Formats: sequence, C-alpha cells, structure tokens
Amino acid sequence: MTPSNDSLAKRNVAVLVAAQAFLGSQITMIFVIGGLAGQQLAPNACLATLPISLIVFGSMTTAPWLSPLMQRFGRKSGFYVGALGGLIGAAVSAYALTLSNFWIFLAGSYLTGIYMSSQGFFRFAAADTASDAFKPKAISYVMAGGLISAVIGPQLVGYLSSHTADATVMRFFPVYMAAIGMNLLGMVFFLFLRIPKPPAPTLDSPRGRTRWELLTTPRIAVAVICAMVSYALMNLVMTSTPLAVVGCGFGVADASEVVTGHVLAMFAPSFFTGHLIARFGVEKIMGLGLLILGVAGGVALSGVELGHFFIALILLGIGWNFGFIGATTMLTASHEPHERGRMQGLNDLLVFGGVTFASLASGGLMNCSGGDAVQGWYAVNIAMIPFLALAGGALIWLMLRPREQTA
Repeated sequence: MTPSNDSLAKRNVAVLVAAQAFLGSQITMIFVIGGLAGQQLAPNACLATLPISLIVFGSMTTAPWLSPLMQRFGRKSGFYVGALGGLIGAAVSAYALTLSNFWIFLAGSYLTGIYMSSQGFFRFAAADTASDAFKPKAISYVMAGGLISAVIGPQLVGYLSSHTADATVMRFFPVYMAAIGMNLLGMVFFLFLRIPKPPAPTLDSPRGRTRWELLTTPRIAVAVICAMVSYALMNLVMTSTPLAVVGCGFGVADASEVVTGHVLAMFAPSFFTGHLIARFGVEKIMGLGLLILGVAGGVALSGVELGHFFIALILLGIGWNFGFIGATTMLTASHEPHERGRMQGLNDLLVFGGVTFASLASGGLMNCSGGDAVQGWYAVNIAMIPFLALAGGALIWLMLRPREQTA
C-alpha cells in the first residue's frame, strides 16, 4: 500500500472512529454497571464480576471464527455480525433484569462479547488500506474514537441509574435500552466503510506460516505477550474499580466519574501515540506503557481516597494505551496480508483469553481475598506485579537480540 492510497485509509479511519465512539460506548456503560448488577443478582458475592468475565469470554471465543469470516467476506460483514451480537446481548440482559435472573444475564453478557470481539478488529481494519508510514497513526486515531465513548458511556450510566429512587437491579434497565440504540446506529456507520474484500485463495496463493510458526517468531511472540499483559491488567483493575469505589463509601456516580477519567486516559494519548512510535520506536513506547501500569498499581496501593482512584485509573489508561497500541503496531508489521486472518484471530483469542482470566480473578480478589473492600482492592493491585515482570522481561529480551533474529 503506497502513501498515495492513504486518502482511502483516512476515509476508513473516519468511519471507524465514529463507530468506535458510539458503538464503543456500550462497553464502557456495561463495564460500569456489570459488576454492580452482578453483585445484586449473583447467588454468591464472589461471582459479582462474572457478567463482565462472560463478555470477555464471548470476545475470546468469537475472535477465532470472526477473523476468518472477515478474511473471506470482508471486514464490513464481520462488523455487522458484531453489532447484531451487541444488540441481542443488550436485549437479553435487559430481559434478565426484569426476571432478576443471574444466569440469563450471563447469557446476554456472552452475546455482548461478540460485539466486543468485532470492535477489537477496528484497529486492524484501520491498517488494512494504510501505507506503512500511516499504519501506526491510523491505529492510534481509531483508538482515539474511544474518547467520545468515554464521555457518552459512563456519563449516561450516571444519569440513567442515579436519577432514580429505585435501588433494585431494574435501575440498570435503561442502560441496556440505550445499548440497543447504539448498535442500531453503528450499523448505519458501516455502510460507509470501504475496505476491499481479500481475494479468494487459489492453488497458487501463498500459504504463509502455521500458527505455531507465527507464535514462535520473536517479534510476534513479544507483541502478543505485551498485548495480553497490557489488556489483562487494565481489565483486572478496571473491573474491580466500581466495586472498590462503592465499597469504600462513595456513590455509583463517583464510580462512573472515575471510570470516565480512566477511559479518557485510555484513548486521549491516541492522538499522539502513533507519532511517538514513529519517532522513538515501538519497543520504547511499549516499555513506557508497562512502566506506567506499574506506577498505577503503586498509586492504588497508597490509599483509597477518591483522588487515589482517579490518579491510579488515569495512569492505568495511559499505560494500556502505550502498551496495547505499541503491541498492535508491532504485530501488524510482523505478518503478511495472507496470514492476517490466521494471526489476528489467534492474537485476539490469546489476548482476550488473558483478559477473561483477569476479569474472573478480579471478582475473586476483590470480594473473597480479604475482610473488606480495601483489602480486596489492594490484592487486585498486588496481583499485577508478576505479569508486568513477565512482559517487561520479554520486551528486554527482544531488544537485546540482533534485529535479523527477531523477524
């Protein structure tokens, strides 16, 4: 793809930014209320964050079949499937609230994961029609669409669930109705997407590397590890945040504000992350992201005032941005177009597998590892340490190897 073709890439980026902004709002909304609704519906408090875990599990199990589907029928088809999954998932979750049925609520969460999986491919779609020089910027700009979702999602939750005297789980019903509308809107955006459908493979088409060969390529292996750790640790802490904030004596509106600050910090750096990668190199930006994640954990361990939550979650968002966008950029530059369906689906299977484990662990650590919310919150943040050491060690190993041995 040559620089002269970047006019098409910029058009697609604009569409994907809009989709990320509005459709993505449903994920921030549901992540704010999922654990709180789960806490009221679950038969055991340790299962409070299981609805969020099911969203991530749905994303993990969807990626392996959604990526090949897009390789065969095009990105647009996959994105329509995702929006439909989000719409049905929100409807099923809303129905579960009317019945106060935890298990149906979990089913709705799983279906929402189909949308979350498709959203994960927005960043890859941004790179499909971009030149090598524009790729990191295209990925960054699409991720920046999350800024609008950071404002719309949690603020809408705060308005819809706090401006009511209803203390039952039905106070979250309007949130899922809003999510249905967002998915309908998103389907309109995809009409304007122009990404050529990959050519059908022939007998002479290159087969590319096997999944094992791809995963054992050093740059791909490190990209996957850093993406897994960045996303999983962000999810580990963010999933517990509403429970910790409310458990420490603050309100649902306060939890929404903290999550708003976090999601803004996740996506605001995207306006310049691509430029930083182009200037300083992808490895350095990934390393900086891992370092910031570690500092976020340190701030969270230093206290449980509202200011501590805000600062820790803002740093958590920035660290995720540098680590995850850096890992995505490294991955897209390490495989061929004909390997795209195989590698990108495998990557998201592994990444969201790690995120599923993190969200499951989050509820257990938060609710079942100490006598109160403070001890649970500290346990969540201490759990970050070994995984940061793993990712940091892998990145240092890669940087110390000769370049010709990492491709």
